[in-house]
Amino acid sequence: MSNAPVTYDVAVVGGGPAGLSAAIALAQAGSNTLLIARRTPYADNRTTALLGGSIDFLTSLGVWERCRDQAAPLVEMRLVDDTARLIRAPEVCFSAGEIGLEAFGYNIENRVLVAALEQRATEIAGLMRLDDEAETVLSNDAEVAILTTHGASLSARLVVGADGRHSLCREAAGIAVAKRELNQAALTFNIAHARPHRNASTEFHTSHGPCVFVPLPGNRCSIVWVTSPREAERLLALTDSELSEAAERQSHSIFGSVRVEAGRHVFPLAIERPKQFAHERIVLVGEAAHVIPPIGAQGLNLGLRDASDIADLVGEAVLAGKDPGASEVLQRYDFARRADVLSRTFVIDVANRSLLSDFLPMQSLRAAGLHLIGSIGPLRRLAMREGLAPSWHAFRARPRTPTGRSAGRSG
Repeated sequence: MSNAPVTYDVAVVGGGPAGLSAAIALAQAGSNTLLIARRTPYADNRTTALLGGSIDFLTSLGVWERCRDQAAPLVEMRLVDDTARLIRAPEVCFSAGEIGLEAFGYNIENRVLVAALEQRATEIAGLMRLDDEAETVLSNDAEVAILTTHGASLSARLVVGADGRHSLCREAAGIAVAKRELNQAALTFNIAHARPHRNASTEFHTSHGPCVFVPLPGNRCSIVWVTSPREAERLLALTDSELSEAAERQSHSIFGSVRVEAGRHVFPLAIERPKQFAHERIVLVGEAAHVIPPIGAQGLNLGLRDASDIADLVGEAVLAGKDPGASEVLQRYDFARRADVLSRTFVIDVANRSLLSDFLPMQSLRAAGLHLIGSIGPLRRLAMREGLAPSWHAFRARPRTPTGRSAGRSG
């Protein structure tokens, strides 16, 4: 690319799953889109449980068909109180069949999902790719100017900041962030095990946080073990055989013998929320827009709803011949994302606080609440549906082209 400024309808900064999804959806919606992101191997072995409409959205992008064979369906979800406290909640089991679904969603390794997104992104004529990083982002009334680390100069009428929790785009928009450290950390790793998981995700609630065993294809599971930072570091330092024994104990041997696979990660937990989700021709998606604990599998699912909503709004603007970065579009995006993000963050925060609390009345309320959910059918079904996605939010069925026809999969 030359140094002469080039103007796009939309520039997406960041090439994680949320950024790639947003870029594909925006291009399919009819906008002239540029993706600014390095092409780097995704070596992380972490996984994501894609719930509800996330699968529909990825299907509409022509992505899901490329990776579904490497994902495991989540047919049941079990919550087990493993706190050993005086007041304990009963075990609760959620079954997808009870709300007419074959599965709540699918668990997939992030590297597999990213590879499918990368492959699809190369096929779309309206999506350009710049293998680079944004170095400066400057917004004005008419456009956003971007200078990359390799010296490319470009501009866009709208910038989608998908550049993570330390977002340059968010800083350029002047959006402040409210942040709260949780004094918890998550250890993530994968295991192979002797007994079948039967496509059931099992979440053990401990006094330091949940430890979740999520099915992968075959006799394998991914584990997200939330605990104190000190304990997480201790577990991280164990040998493979020692960690295998620890995981088997934590699972109460329901999977039989356990063998830890290569690759493990620890990251501190926090809740981060920007004061706005859009400002000065910049909108935020993914972790630039929300950082929440890995509880309830909400993180990337929220990010995909970010991508879906901004593509919807930009598609409408392009169809009408309007400016995709106009204040009206930004205001509608902020309104659309605010209730979703705040409600998910609130529920996860309350659930986490109630689990960690040593206050007996709080423990009693938590146990009573789970008892009601487990024993009252309509309440349990409502909890399942709302856990997949807010009832008032719907993913779009198929991205639209400027002519109003459904977008084809070849781009």
